[in-house]
Amino acid sequence: MSRHIALIAYPDCQLLDVSGPWQVFASANALSPQPLYQLTLIADAIGPVATNGGLAVHATHTYHQLNTLLPLDTLLVAGGSGVMRQLEKAAVKQALCEAAPGVRRLGSICSGAFLLAAAGLLDGCHATTHWRHVAQLADEYPALSVEPDALYIESNGRYTSAGVTAGIDLALSLVEADHGAGLAGRVARELVVFLQRPGGQSQFSEILRHQQEVGPLRRLLDQLHADPSVNHGLESMADLMAVSPRHLTRLFRRYLNTTPGAYLTQLRLEQARLTLLNERENLSLERLAQRWRLGGAEQLRRQFQRYYGVSPSVYRQRFASTFQTLPAETAPCPSL
Repeated sequence: MSRHIALIAYPDCQLLDVSGPWQVFASANALSPQPLYQLTLIADAIGPVATNGGLAVHATHTYHQLNTLLPLDTLLVAGGSGVMRQLEKAAVKQALCEAAPGVRRLGSICSGAFLLAAAGLLDGCHATTHWRHVAQLADEYPALSVEPDALYIESNGRYTSAGVTAGIDLALSLVEADHGAGLAGRVARELVVFLQRPGGQSQFSEILRHQQEVGPLRRLLDQLHADPSVNHGLESMADLMAVSPRHLTRLFRRYLNTTPGAYLTQLRLEQARLTLLNERENLSLERLAQRWRLGGAEQLRRQFQRYYGVSPSVYRQRFASTFQTLPAETAPCPSL
């Protein structure tokens, strides 16, 4: 018997918040002998719904028909710039509240969390949303605990995810929970995405942070990112910038809220983390620490635990399965 998955769209929702999870479930159907999921798109009215990119999706049911679809296995609310207008519609929130008891898994993509929170459906839960909106979500809805650096979270039967492509991560996790890692891995391979993103729970890496405005530090950061294993010190980094070590430290504090040494250490830890995922490397912690200038094995272990919340060995065991699922020559680049 197939599981019924419904997604809620509205004018100016984020297209990928709808199409990403939808395609995950549709691909699971295509890769299985029989359909595993029945998919339904819900909106204010039946017919085309213009997303914030201008492309329309087609809804087959309305909010008022939600009760006729119960019980539902999963109900997901898309995010997007139009969600704030949905918060003003009492009928939408009422429909969600009435349907919630008949939904096994109720969740949101990106800023769709605001609609669930406004309906009181996230009270007492841990939740996440797009990094740009986490502070607003926490301020406006103190009854929930907002996690700023999570790709997705399950809490009390509620599922929330970070921005845009994190909806794909969430949907893959649901397929894995329903039908195992084998099928989820095949879907990930079909879509050329990671089954488990190498960032673990982090929404964005130091590479993405580097793309933000960093003022006069950009030239130095370009060199650090090009090869973090180079034997950089505070003096040598200051020389590259033609400034004093004290001034360089002030620049890092101003633009990155950290020190040059701490930034370089985190950059090297990220490279060590990515190396752990490569089954062909299989380096000992001692050799891994030496490669990325992170001291010895014990120092690497302590720093890794501090930054990522798990030991290197646990991280490798948990996340390297992606590379076991895909042949090495076809392992895709991570979606960001």
